[in-house]
Order: sequence, then C-alpha cells, then structure tokens
Amino acid sequence: MNTLFPSVANNEYRGSRIALALFAVLTGVAIVRSLIHILAPDGGAGSIATIPLDQYSAEAAAAVIHTFALWGLSQLLVAFVSLLVLLRYRSLVPFMYLLAVCEYSVRLILGLVKPVTLAGTAPGGVANYMLVPLLVILFIVSIRQRDTRAEAGS
Repeated sequence: MNTLFPSVANNEYRGSRIALALFAVLTGVAIVRSLIHILAPDGGAGSIATIPLDQYSAEAAAAVIHTFALWGLSQLLVAFVSLLVLLRYRSLVPFMYLLAVCEYSVRLILGLVKPVTLAGTAPGGVANYMLVPLLVILFIVSIRQRDTRAEAGS
C-alpha cells in the first residue's frame, strides 16, 4: 500500500521504466487532447467525436461545444498534475495510473448506460476499449518494484 499511497511524495520511482515512459507519453497526449477540446471551434465534438452538431439547434450545439471545452479544462488540469508527478513526484505514478484506470473504466460504463448517437465512430470510443487493459497492466508494473540494488551493482 505504501507504493500506491506513499507517506511522502518524492521523485523516487521504483516501478517499471516502461510504465514511466508510457506515463510521459500519455501525459503528452492528454495535454494535446485537452487543448483541442478547449481551442477547437467545435471543441472536437463534431470534428473528432462525430457528434452531429448540425442536427441540433444552435443553442443545443453551443451547449455541447461549451461542455467539451469544460471537459478539456478538466483534462488539462489533470494533465498538469500528471506533468508535475512526472517531473517532481514520481512516487505518485502508480496512484495516477489507478486514477486513469478508474476514469477510463467509468467512461466505458457511462457509454453503455448513457449512450450518445454519433454520426460515425469516435476514435476515443474505440481506443478506450484498448486503453483500459493497457492501463491496468501499466498500473500493475508501476507498483512492482525494481531491484535497485542489482541496478546499482551493474
């Protein structure tokens, strides 16, 4: 439990180097994705998520676009926390993976419970099915500690 919830957050990370490298990649992707939701004219709702905004009233389309921008802001804040963890508090990488497993798992569940009619297949909708198992694996390897004594001796 101390690996997942360290008593002191520091830059000591003892999990898999692959998990750390992929955490950096996922953080970069999260920053880009969040900025698209904030800055794209349609927030990515129509152009990426294939929500048929042209079939909505102007007010409804504006509400969807606004919601996507707010979602982008939330994603950007989490991405900045991830960047901070990556640069300064690497002992929290396993915790961040656990949060990501929870977030993407609940996204899948919400997609089933509250489906949205789309004009096509959204890339995120497909990627989430592959991302959840990958995040679970990365979480597991991030909490498994490397033998730092063997590395120091080599």
